[in-house]
Amino acid sequence: MKPSVLLLTLAFVLSGCGKEPPPAAKIEQAALTQVVGATVSGSGYVYSGEIRARHETQLGFRIGGKIIERLVDAGARVQAGQVLMRLDPGDTGLQASAAEAQYRLAEAEAKRYRELRNQNFVSQSALDAKETALKAAAAQAGLAGNQAGYTALRADHAGVIAATLAEAGQVVGAGQPVLRLAQDGEREVAIAIPETHYAGLKVGAPADVSLWSAGNDAVHFSGSLRELAPAADPASRTYAARVALSGTDARMALGMTAQVRFKDHGKRDQLIVPLAAIFQQGEQTAVWVVSADRSVSLRPVKVTAYRDDGAVIAGGVAAGERIVSAGVHKLSAGEKIRIIEGEFADGNAQ
Repeated sequence: MKPSVLLLTLAFVLSGCGKEPPPAAKIEQAALTQVVGATVSGSGYVYSGEIRARHETQLGFRIGGKIIERLVDAGARVQAGQVLMRLDPGDTGLQASAAEAQYRLAEAEAKRYRELRNQNFVSQSALDAKETALKAAAAQAGLAGNQAGYTALRADHAGVIAATLAEAGQVVGAGQPVLRLAQDGEREVAIAIPETHYAGLKVGAPADVSLWSAGNDAVHFSGSLRELAPAADPASRTYAARVALSGTDARMALGMTAQVRFKDHGKRDQLIVPLAAIFQQGEQTAVWVVSADRSVSLRPVKVTAYRDDGAVIAGGVAAGERIVSAGVHKLSAGEKIRIIEGEFADGNAQ
């Protein structure tokens, strides 16, 4: 090969090695999005609660002792006067026998002193002392007999055993709860009211109650706020409340979960967004808003409540705007995304 041709070839190769490769096309990140539009306007706040009996009684023995028999289980239906538990009757039986013996002795002594008094062999004061001793012995025998009867725990009302708090073989003290009895009759829903909603509720407020177990075929019951605690629970910082139901229904089993919605409480225009759409930026909460050119920008919002079905926001975005509903921590301002349509659960108007 000629030297001139070799030099030209080498120069061409070197010039080709110095060029930079073309930049790779930037891949747009896919993001799940949705259009904001789930409002709670006119529906009020919804609280989850538990079906409870209007009257619940903690049952306990009137004396202490060892439980030898438990005759009912949780969920059992009982009648008034039915025996539910028994204590060991050994000690009370001995006490009753001793008291009865003392009474018989005092009775015999009083009878003898009455005969002696009729013959003027003893004074009236001596007879009065024996009569008093007889009355004391009779009272002691009656007390011992009552305590012997207290070894059987009986239901004071008809109802359902809501919980068993002691077992056979356990030694319990007088008055210690061993069973919880839910009486037949009225039913209520026990709920907890957060601090932010407390001021807007008053006793007597009308409510709509539905059972979770019914699903989409839920039957609604009317009720009213019967009781609202004046002080918050120190652990949960919520206020205990009871919603009385206007009637009873066979589907209202004790312990069932119910939804309570106060008709005149929390009526204002607000929007619900998925919890996964909330982006926490320091102390400020925000959401990623998608513009017409598919670029995203961070928009501060005000969250007024966190619910099971999403976060309730009062400002920052408007109904009809598109937001990113998942993967918010992977985005950056101005970035263009590939939109994936998503449907927020319970996205329809409440």
